[in-house]
Amino acid sequence: MIIDIHAHYLPHRLFDRFEAERDRFPGVQLVRDDKGVRIGFVGKDLSRPIMPKLSDLGARRAWMDANAIDHQLVGTWMDATGYELPDAEGLAWSRFVNACMLENLGDERRFTPLATVPLQNGRDAATVLEEAMAQGFGGAMIGTLPKGESGNLDSPDLDPFWEAASRLNAAIMLHPMFVCGEPRLGDYDLINAIGRVVDTSIAVSRLLFSGHLLRYPGARLVLSHGGAALPFVLGRLGRHYEHHGDKYADPRKGFEALYFDALVFDADSTSYLIDKAGSDRVMLGSDMPFPAGDPHPLRPIDAAVKDEAVRRAVLEENARRVFRLRPDCALGR
Repeated sequence: MIIDIHAHYLPHRLFDRFEAERDRFPGVQLVRDDKGVRIGFVGKDLSRPIMPKLSDLGARRAWMDANAIDHQLVGTWMDATGYELPDAEGLAWSRFVNACMLENLGDERRFTPLATVPLQNGRDAATVLEEAMAQGFGGAMIGTLPKGESGNLDSPDLDPFWEAASRLNAAIMLHPMFVCGEPRLGDYDLINAIGRVVDTSIAVSRLLFSGHLLRYPGARLVLSHGGAALPFVLGRLGRHYEHHGDKYADPRKGFEALYFDALVFDADSTSYLIDKAGSDRVMLGSDMPFPAGDPHPLRPIDAAVKDEAVRRAVLEENARRVFRLRPDCALGR
């Protein structure tokens, strides 16, 4: 069974139920205008228009069939996480999004949902993660900026979340945010082309040097987009540690605890990632339905991987081991 671990989904139920529950979320706007449907939090700019394909499971199933993909893990759209909301409202919003995910995907055996958690508060994020794992989520998808446009994943405030993830052996899919905080990304759509790579690289470098991945060994941190620049700059990070080793954790040891999607587009990059990380640490990812995703995610793997055991690991076995797939997923297609 071929499993895609990196995709995004916004349930129709969220739009249908929002008006009735608007009073619970005074800091959330859901605006319908000539640009489409957009979402905003606590008076900040509205998001990009929400792509209809984010909620279209029929089109998604057709795409999966065309690409021989049997099952997909789906997390929310990162613009909809609501990390900017006050703590109590952020907690309620995460629970609302997760409930809508479960309702819409309840009978959809080809999809395992990934929960969203309120990263603005580590204790609340731990609570929601525990609830989600008990409810049948495959893990969680989190962003790189726990305050929405700022914050760090190695902040002591988030320690309860990482402790819960470690205790539950939860898969945590890390995804960059749209706001990368660099004005030079304003042209050429560089936010997508390179900004997200920079965003992930910074966030995870902090986790490596802080020792988080060694302190919370049960957490299964999965990096999107092939781990961004990290597989290629690990030597530089290692040299930095050698120079300042009395202050920081060893990034090479932390790197050994990471998992990766194979969303790097090129066969040679795929080969390098598997060689660097290990064939037991890499899984298929597409980033669908976004245009920056790979419309044919198996092609680089087909070109790069000739060993059948490695192919089985990357396309199925690693995902089954790392994530908690829904029990009826094998019956989905």
